[in-house]
Amino acid sequence: MKRSAAEILREYGPFPGTDRVNGVTFDGQHIWFAAGDTLKAVDPVSGEAVRSLDVAAHAGTAFDGEHLFQIAEDRIQKIDPKTGQVLATIPAPGEGSDSGLAWAEGTLWVGQPRERKIHEIDPETGAILRTIKSNRIVTGVTWIDGELWHGTWEGEESELRQINPQTGEVLESLEMPQGTGVSGLESDGGDRFFCGGGSSGKVRAVRRPSAGSTTASRSTEK
Repeated sequence: MKRSAAEILREYGPFPGTDRVNGVTFDGQHIWFAAGDTLKAVDPVSGEAVRSLDVAAHAGTAFDGEHLFQIAEDRIQKIDPKTGQVLATIPAPGEGSDSGLAWAEGTLWVGQPRERKIHEIDPETGAILRTIKSNRIVTGVTWIDGELWHGTWEGEESELRQINPQTGEVLESLEMPQGTGVSGLESDGGDRFFCGGGSSGKVRAVRRPSAGSTTASRSTEK
């Protein structure tokens, strides 16, 4: 396993009226983060919060190219980002103990912190299609270029980890500075990860390692 220190490129926030940052996603234009009772959008250039949707936002957040998905207690809500309307709801696999959320190739990926697992689920029904085991508490989850990454946060120690999506083997680890937690995780599609900072109320941009160095191609098997 390749292990190195995470390089924090920028910090966003804390934002007025926001006590914590839960899930994080990116729609190609804005960073969205779950703030408990609202979903907020941040301009990654100015660092300012530019929109807010009044929806329950307790854990992971994802974007499928058109809709936002948001964990709210024991369910996952499909949301129209233009209006904030909840279009559909499915059960979350952890029944209220879920963490990260990601979208990849037609399915949702949900972190289970206490079980130390990541479930691939059907976005229409919530049915579990596949499960990957980790040896750490799982927080945020993201896919980028066939790489599966997840955040961990145990005590004062937090990491970003690339794992083999078939075996769960850790391929690379980026260690966050002591006391800097990762509550949510998303890639910008390029060389940055956006990391939720929990009760710090911040979102942090972390440099993504050079693509392809430890890539494990994604299997289409369910």
